[in-house]
Amino acid sequence: MPILVIAIVAVVIVSSLVTGFAVYYLATPPAVGPVPVQVIGPWAGSEWSKFKPVLDKFKTVTGIPYQYTTSRQEDLTPTLPISFQAQQSPADVIFMPSATIKQYATRGWVTELTTTLSPSSYQPGALDPLTVSGKIWGGAYTGKVKPGFWYNVSYFNANGFQAPTTWAGFVSLLWALKNKTGQAPILAGDGVGWPLSDVTEHFIATYGGAAMHQALAQRTLAWTDAKVQAVFQNYLVPTLQNGFWTQPLTWNDPAVLASWWGGTTPPTHPLYFMGSWITGMVPNPNDLGVFSLPGGASTQGIVFAADYFFVPKYGLHQDLGKRLAAFLGSEAAQEEQVKQGGHIATAAGVPASAYPTVDARVAGLLQGKVVLADLDDTIGNPFQGKFWSELQKLWATPAQWQTILAEIQAAAVAQP
Repeated sequence: MPILVIAIVAVVIVSSLVTGFAVYYLATPPAVGPVPVQVIGPWAGSEWSKFKPVLDKFKTVTGIPYQYTTSRQEDLTPTLPISFQAQQSPADVIFMPSATIKQYATRGWVTELTTTLSPSSYQPGALDPLTVSGKIWGGAYTGKVKPGFWYNVSYFNANGFQAPTTWAGFVSLLWALKNKTGQAPILAGDGVGWPLSDVTEHFIATYGGAAMHQALAQRTLAWTDAKVQAVFQNYLVPTLQNGFWTQPLTWNDPAVLASWWGGTTPPTHPLYFMGSWITGMVPNPNDLGVFSLPGGASTQGIVFAADYFFVPKYGLHQDLGKRLAAFLGSEAAQEEQVKQGGHIATAAGVPASAYPTVDARVAGLLQGKVVLADLDDTIGNPFQGKFWSELQKLWATPAQWQTILAEIQAAAVAQP
């Protein structure tokens, strides 16, 4: 009997130990390192290789690891609302368009960043597309500028042409180029009405000023207003009527490079209005020159297509998301990004020396100007499609500019 009792006790003890160890190891996960911040962005391939150094720097500075996932914004558009409605989020920081972020904010899906990001640390106006009633709902990262007219520096130098500093000088340059080539001096890029829309916005932001551009984007100013009509009548329309623009050509058509940039023969249309991504379209970007429309209003704007990000309310690690958001909006992060080429900072304080040569010229055009969000992107469809088609009509029949402005205004009023 004593032996039996001892055996039973031994079994109980061993069973308890086994159960205890099992419960411990099942209930307690193995030790791991710091929790990574989850990031979703649109960049893959070579674009991701240029963004990776920024996240690597964040990890080095903060000790916080990251996990990056590539996903196109159009793929996220139908899936994110489903996740948020279930009070879940696939990441702690997500890159999406500013209009989408503000829409999400109205539904309570976005973490406010008013105390995380400060407008004073940015270029003027950079956070405006993400600000509602004084509250900031997302951050602006680097982006692409739509600065003005690009040209081949070697061609200009060889023929004694110079970038203009006044409107009269601009018109004189257009006549001189037209007389030299016997062709329209400005190549008009198109597709579906874009980038004719970018050209139009540049005229408005320069000669109507940043306030006019912002008011049109917010639909608080009519396209038929006398001040808006004056910009068209005195500046844009005369360039069309004088034959300074080609017939619109798809903006990235192979013929663009030959007719604008030149090659074995000089360019036939030496000026081209395009965004700063044009640096990837030419064989020698260091030979690129660019100038904005000269003269204009005292407070001008320049359209900047930034990449925007937000911190979802339902992210598992909102604290980490906020830390990364603050870093992405900082001079340190954006200086690292612009070094890679092809990006322009929204953060203040990024030195010109950080940019490759051609990007430094573009960044210089931002100085002293209000950063503006793309007008038709801000309003969206169906206005955007109507705006594009009416501008195609304007390039074809500039004498009808007043009727065209009336049609654009009707579309703005009808926009939900």
